[in-house]
Amino acid sequence: MDHNEAKTAEMLERTKSHNDAVDAQVTADKARPTKASKSAKAPKDAKEPEPQPVRKEKALHATAAPVDPDSMFKEGFLKSVFNEKSSEKVVTRFPPEPNGYLHIGHSKAIAINFGFARYHNGVCYLRFDDTNPGAEEGKYFTAIEDVIRWLGFTPYRVTYSSDNFDKLYELAELLIRKGGAYVCHCTDTDIKLQRGGEKGRAGPRYACPHRDRPPEESLTEFQAMRSGKYMPKEAILRMKQDITDGNPQMWDLAAYRIVEKEHHRTGDKWRIYPTYDFTHCLCDSFEHISHSLCTTEFQLSRVSYEWLCDAVEVYKPMQREYGRLNLTGTVLSKRKLLKLVESNYVRGWDDPRLYTLIALRRRGIPPGAILSFVNELGVSTALTNIQIVRFEQSIRRYLEQTVPRLMLILDPISVIIDNLPSDYSENIELPFSPKDPTFGTHTVSFTKTVYIDRTDFREIDSKDFFRLAPGKSVGLLKVPFPIKATSFEKDEGTGKVTTIHATYEKPEEGTTFKKPKTYIQWVGSRHIEAEVRIFNPLFKSKNPDAAEGGYLNDINPNSEERFSNAKIEIGLEEIRKRAPWPEEEGERGVKKGEAGWETVRFQGLRVGYFCMDGDSERGKVVLNRIVSLKEDAGKGGG
Repeated sequence: MDHNEAKTAEMLERTKSHNDAVDAQVTADKARPTKASKSAKAPKDAKEPEPQPVRKEKALHATAAPVDPDSMFKEGFLKSVFNEKSSEKVVTRFPPEPNGYLHIGHSKAIAINFGFARYHNGVCYLRFDDTNPGAEEGKYFTAIEDVIRWLGFTPYRVTYSSDNFDKLYELAELLIRKGGAYVCHCTDTDIKLQRGGEKGRAGPRYACPHRDRPPEESLTEFQAMRSGKYMPKEAILRMKQDITDGNPQMWDLAAYRIVEKEHHRTGDKWRIYPTYDFTHCLCDSFEHISHSLCTTEFQLSRVSYEWLCDAVEVYKPMQREYGRLNLTGTVLSKRKLLKLVESNYVRGWDDPRLYTLIALRRRGIPPGAILSFVNELGVSTALTNIQIVRFEQSIRRYLEQTVPRLMLILDPISVIIDNLPSDYSENIELPFSPKDPTFGTHTVSFTKTVYIDRTDFREIDSKDFFRLAPGKSVGLLKVPFPIKATSFEKDEGTGKVTTIHATYEKPEEGTTFKKPKTYIQWVGSRHIEAEVRIFNPLFKSKNPDAAEGGYLNDINPNSEERFSNAKIEIGLEEIRKRAPWPEEEGERGVKKGEAGWETVRFQGLRVGYFCMDGDSERGKVVLNRIVSLKEDAGKGGG
């Protein structure tokens, strides 16, 4: 058993133990089945919903006041959903397919389903929709549960659609006996034609020739599907709905299909598996879900959802749909992300240039910042398209109030202060936050040799340059007196400045001290070496899919910059000991010294917001830029 398998097995065993300890019963009134008539009436024609408007979000000012973390439940769409069914016990569920890593769009679904239950003192299930054994892997189960807990939510129970395979099969047989389902042997092409062809508009809809076979015959054939008589696609079980309905979700959807692959939990017990359309509503019913909240792409499915619950006479939850969250300037589809990973455009699913949640976590974005972003947007039925710069602005607002500050030099040049003795050392006290004294302070040493950033020095001065140049003075942050550049040395091969010589302008006793116009960051002789990774948008345009030749032709060749010789002040050591920064959501309660690398977050003064990367374990500090200090002018990809 490899490491991933062992971890997955451990998670499953932990989940089973937890589930066994939790009350399975949630209010008896929800468990009571809804009575249906002997022959289920076909629902009225469902009109295809009008295209939902796309919300255009205005950017919030960087100093805007924090948003009420529960505001999206107190007003608007989610308030109206609760008022429509103000259940005594709110029960929701988050039902991901375990066939990939969750992305930023899923954070909205997580926040809504878990947050709605928490706000109303209810519970939320994490239910893995594991009905497709060919696409599911143990690593996805583990990653999905981990990221939900990282966001600060604890599932009431962790369940699996496969927990209900026996019960689902029994209901399928019941549906057949009631005349509500039949076994079909048509090809995919035949079925598409029965449904009117492409998008249901190529021709008239008509019934499958097997639709009116006797229930006993369909029942025998269904059992034959299970026993191995048929190969995949030679037979499927279809629900007998209403092909005259205007809603495609009523055109005799598939309920069971043959899949000859072992299931990760049930092994080879089954060779037929229920579809999403058959499974989802019934599992919601089994778990007594009060509010089944999903995105508007499932709006048409609500009719078939309710039809099936009524047809087999089980409790019928209330389904309501909200607009999904989409981030422009990147790609979120599993297929496209897989191509980026497999073709080595990125280093893995957690590459900080991606917008999977594990990538955002590695990049250093706090879980609370993601939830705050979702809450700021609010919830409605409209699709919300958000630019990357808008997302980063929200993260920047959050970090401004919650992380300490350190001095970081990306491209250092040494400055030798010639009028100080070689062993000179002066302790300088620096606050971790200029606004919040509870962050505390730390001490650094001002020494004969210090390091400044290359961008803070010019060989030839100009009127519009206020930092260090020959003959010009500049202040070093918190150092009592300024320094003045006197000369510099260059590498003959590269032409780059390697050393600056300066003097410390400590005034003679009794003379007036002239305050410098500008202060710059610096580090002393005692510092920490680091590699800093600056992440820019992975794509050059706001719509990579629209690029000529496809999204792969839109890759930004400068999506990552590395500064291999960066230097950071020693305050990083204390920041690391006191992590996580901030101690919120799923990072709350972590023992000091045991927090993940990504929780060591800080603002590099005048540079950006950073965190430590897991590659630091290799013996050198590696830092990821979370976001810049302000929006980059002309920034692509968003």
